[in-house]
Amino acid sequence: MIKPRQKTPNLSINLVNGTEWTLSKQNPEAFTLLIVYRGLHCPVCKKYLEELQTKLSKFNDLGVNVIAISSDTEAKAKQTYKDWAIADIPLGYEFPIEEAREWGLFISKGIKQEPDTFIEPGLFVIRPNQELYCASLQTMPFARPGLDDVINAIKFILHKDYPARGEA
Repeated sequence: MIKPRQKTPNLSINLVNGTEWTLSKQNPEAFTLLIVYRGLHCPVCKKYLEELQTKLSKFNDLGVNVIAISSDTEAKAKQTYKDWAIADIPLGYEFPIEEAREWGLFISKGIKQEPDTFIEPGLFVIRPNQELYCASLQTMPFARPGLDDVINAIKFILHKDYPARGEA
């Protein structure tokens, strides 16, 4: 598991717009916000990412680059992008399960109409030097950090120059 103040693994992932996104090539003013969602099958993820879409400009105004990724196939990710109201969110797909484990994310075996195996939600706030500032990991789709809370926390962090915690 990655601890705050440690360098995160590098991450390169294909986006639904046909480009590749690489964490080490990001140059945000303040942070990169990496949101891992379960996939097209998850109605809670749909609601969360659609809310993110409405708050994207607030993150941008704070100097935060945002990306959402899942282990979904390219076809499912493109369907997600088409069906969900998330037009401005960079959307990555085929995040390998083994790489997700390196990030400390939880993995589930599918039930009902879920994929056979998929990644549970996570939220990572990462400094421009690829150092982890903080993370929130879930074992199921519920109880994710509220996006207004994340925005207010980032405002506080930037205003007070608040250090990363939890590294001990």
